[in-house]
Amino acid sequence: MDFAYDARTEELRERLLAFMDERVHPAEEIAEEQRQRLASPWDTPRVVAELKAEARRRGLWNLFLPDPEYGAGLTNLQYAPLAEITGRSPQLAPTALNCAAPDTGNMEVLAHFGDAWQRKEWLEPLLAGEIRSAFAMTEPEVASSDATNIRTRIERRGDEYLINGRKWYISGAMNPECRILIVMGKTDPDAADRRRQQSMVLVPVDTPGVTVRRAMRVYGYEDHAHGGHAEVVFEDVRVPVSHLIGEEGGGFAIAQARLGPGRIHHCMRLIGMAERAIELMCRRALDRTAFGTPLADQGVVRNWIADSRVTVEQLRLLVLKTAWLMDTVGNKGAHTEIQAIKIATPRAVQEILDRAVQIHGAGGVSQDFPLAELWASARTLRLADGPDEVHQRSLARRELDRHR
Repeated sequence: MDFAYDARTEELRERLLAFMDERVHPAEEIAEEQRQRLASPWDTPRVVAELKAEARRRGLWNLFLPDPEYGAGLTNLQYAPLAEITGRSPQLAPTALNCAAPDTGNMEVLAHFGDAWQRKEWLEPLLAGEIRSAFAMTEPEVASSDATNIRTRIERRGDEYLINGRKWYISGAMNPECRILIVMGKTDPDAADRRRQQSMVLVPVDTPGVTVRRAMRVYGYEDHAHGGHAEVVFEDVRVPVSHLIGEEGGGFAIAQARLGPGRIHHCMRLIGMAERAIELMCRRALDRTAFGTPLADQGVVRNWIADSRVTVEQLRLLVLKTAWLMDTVGNKGAHTEIQAIKIATPRAVQEILDRAVQIHGAGGVSQDFPLAELWASARTLRLADGPDEVHQRSLARRELDRHR
């Protein structure tokens, strides 16, 4: 790609590309082999700790945080191409750099809204990669794409909060290294403003009444590398009022602030997935012959490859524009573009991965290639952080308002 990045970004890109080629891609098979021998499938393969140590040694650590006090001090525009590179190996690279969701969003919440004690107790070990975390918002009984529907109760009882509720698809909660949950629930269900009914509290996983009930599957995958997606039940869970993040009634606003950077991170990693899919597509097309002709000479295959390249270049520029707007006019000013990339990127990358699967035939749906798992991830991201239709509804409303 000929896009001109600033000198610091280009230097980090070169360093990260070398790390990917020298350490991450060779570790993919090793990690899978080690996982087969673990006592629990949720334990972390030894090679991941080795990658994290090497990433820190190379200065590739906490790149996502723009505040230099906590992270690398990169802007969204500077971090975007780095997130893209990690998307080529989403099972390993983000974790190796301590840039994996949901920890990234949780660290942003604690950095921006946490008090001094909360940052010392939970942000610092997360920044050091010593623990993992999870974000507990989605619930099975309600349409959680509308956060005002959340039913989990967080009731003030003297110097404590009493929490009762049931969450699911809580990413990372199956990981034994997950120590803290950010839980969203209603502290004032009768508030006139439905967006002031919710609050967020910090709940250590080992708090009495917290039950990690089961791992939820995603298209048949348990996503061990990501720490799974758990169903978590809270039954008369008590935490001190000091565990409240920000203020009572501020949960909805914090959730919106958390989602902006997370969406652009997901979209850039998706572009990295698409780049890997195109690479695999081309190699397969050149290596395979069907009916006496290399697949690369088939017109439909060439069309798929060409269309995929055009799509990726379009998506990348849209995401980079969004990152630039977030840096210059803020997340609110970039609202339309953030929604646009969230609509366009997972959908388009899913189609690119589908073409790659088709070219690989049976291999495309097997465990011998990463395509099936990447496809499942892209399809899932059309639901995560809000389904396509929610973003389309909001974006269309803003467009219509311009002409009213």
